[in-house]
Amino acid sequence: MSPTSRKPPSWWYADAAPPVAARWVSSIYGGVIASRAALYERGWLRRVRVDAPVVVVGNLIAGGSGKTPLTIALVERLVGEGWTPGIATRGYGRTDEPNALWITPETDPLVGGDEPVLLARRTGVPVRADANRAAAANALVAAGCDIVLCDDGLQHYRLQRDIEIEVIDGRRRYGNGLLLPAGPLREPVARGARCDFRVVNLPPTGPDASGAGFGEWAMHLRVERAVPVAGGRAQALSTFIGQRVHAVAGIGDPERFFAMLRGVGIAVVPHAFADHHRYRDTDFQFGSDLPVLMTEKDAVKCAAFATARHFSLPVNAELPEAFWVGLLERLSTLRNSK
Repeated sequence: MSPTSRKPPSWWYADAAPPVAARWVSSIYGGVIASRAALYERGWLRRVRVDAPVVVVGNLIAGGSGKTPLTIALVERLVGEGWTPGIATRGYGRTDEPNALWITPETDPLVGGDEPVLLARRTGVPVRADANRAAAANALVAAGCDIVLCDDGLQHYRLQRDIEIEVIDGRRRYGNGLLLPAGPLREPVARGARCDFRVVNLPPTGPDASGAGFGEWAMHLRVERAVPVAGGRAQALSTFIGQRVHAVAGIGDPERFFAMLRGVGIAVVPHAFADHHRYRDTDFQFGSDLPVLMTEKDAVKCAAFATARHFSLPVNAELPEAFWVGLLERLSTLRNSK
């Protein structure tokens, strides 16, 4: 485990009791978010509606749960169905967060943020990074998009949305079920019941890998290729079966990535970094020349110093066809009503 890794507090996903101070702050936080939500519900705070359907992909826990792979899958399917989507995102961790920015595949990840640049590279659609999601959505519509996907932003109530998709971490779920900082929740668990679709990002192996619960759609993340970060021909992931590799993950739940590699028979030397970590070449001085396999989100920040032994593993989200049928029917109704 890398010394730069940052784990969530031990009590979030264990039976340990949170500190009294954390519970006290959590109660205050809960009151604040409940009051804010009520102000929007009663119309005392104004929502902004844009001239296109808005689909929000978000989660309730702090940290990653699989929103970005799902957003990529949504864009690909919508393009295939004749839509012209654009992606609105905050661009967490970028160096100039207060200012809005159009993200292209060539944007420096330090300037544009790792996830926005990844989205631009994978989808090829307009990506607008702006802390003001409503302003980002309006910019995308003005640029010719006829549907806006909001990557994260379930809690950004100012932007009026037509469809909400909650993404649930199938391994960790909601942890101890408490609000920040006593637990991992940004909003109460009951908030998920108000979402139109609830997608469970199932772990690759283990007791939670078998399926989703009632009212949930199962999502599986598949990895088939290893792409050289420095450029070159991709290899099948199966090439590394039976080998020892350095596995690098700076995401919300690095263990999910390591477990996926172990599940296909790859011997993993794990190196977990903090989410959105800004990599330097010295981070990869592991003391051996084993291949280095990393998430696609991490790889976009490593091209400047990557060597032939560094590989990015693109993931593809797979969901039941019934999910797509239900979503597309809803969107067809929205399109006809606009």
